Amino acid sequence: FLFIVIMACKQTVFARDQINVVGSSTVYPFATLVAENFGLQSRFKTPKIEATGSGGGLKLFCEGVGLNTPDIANASRRIKQKEIDRCRKNGVEDIVEVKFGYDGIVMAGAKNAPAMTLSLKQIYLGLAKDVPDPDGSAGFVPNPHKKWSDIDASLPAKAIRVLGPPPTSGTRDAFVELAMEGGCKKFARVKAIKSGDKKAYKARCHSVREDGAYVEAGENDNLIVQKLRADPNAVGIFGFSFLDQNRDKVKGFEVEGAKPTFENITDGNYPISRSLYFYVKKAHVKIIPGIVEYVAEFTSGKASGKNGYLAEKGLIPLPQAARMAVEKSARNMEVLAAKL
Repeated sequence: FLFIVIMACKQTVFARDQINVVGSSTVYPFATLVAENFGLQSRFKTPKIEATGSGGGLKLFCEGVGLNTPDIANASRRIKQKEIDRCRKNGVEDIVEVKFGYDGIVMAGAKNAPAMTLSLKQIYLGLAKDVPDPDGSAGFVPNPHKKWSDIDASLPAKAIRVLGPPPTSGTRDAFVELAMEGGCKKFARVKAIKSGDKKAYKARCHSVREDGAYVEAGENDNLIVQKLRADPNAVGIFGFSFLDQNRDKVKGFEVEGAKPTFENITDGNYPISRSLYFYVKKAHVKIIPGIVEYVAEFTSGKASGKNGYLAEKGLIPLPQAARMAVEKSARNMEVLAAKL
């Protein structure tokens, strides 16, 4: 009995007194702002926020339960079933999912770059590793398009050079699924593949070219903005919030005739938009001080509401009823089901 008491005391003495948050570079500025406000207005330390990418953050989150693992993982796409399975395998049984808003994924250029209006089909033809053979046959060929005008004469006659996130990024996952697959499935021959071989379909629609036209620019979206200013011919891929905060430096391109605006994303008119999440390790709630209070701050109306301070940073808020439901669920630390 004495040994147990001593060990319990040691656990209390050596427990972290700072929340550890990892994950999405898109969610990073929102989480950082919440952390700063939380640190100033509460008795708890300002949480430590790291931008590791959605995939990288969830990998760290799912390594297990303990003080050397993150408490919260930010994600710019929903957690995958294989990630839930990995968490459970490593003892992370209870995961709280918090969907706190929306974001658009933009294709943008320098402020002085020529405007572009792209369709999903053109985005796919510009960035896919292999594309349907232009001769009209049923086969696929390595992407032959060197300039945007090779795809459509109405597009600028400039080299296809796109700066985008790496595979560990939730922005990359969402862009591939929403934009590239969105354009890919417009080809009848691809639809035929999907009905017979989903794995082959995904390979055709989700594989990004590796010949230099697509450049992995890391998890730092601010770096992409800087590179666009240095290269007016390049196109960047990043979240709407970064466009919103850098309108003096870059401009967003229309996709399917819709501009990447707050209103178009909210209304569903802009086709490349996604939900934003963070995940809480419930087992850490009782051993790391401030988690419940931090989550309450993040989901509050003053932070993620329509007129909240996150909206001023570019967050597309949830409708009021949905936000209030999320706030209640998060306050009660409701656990995500083992199967999505």
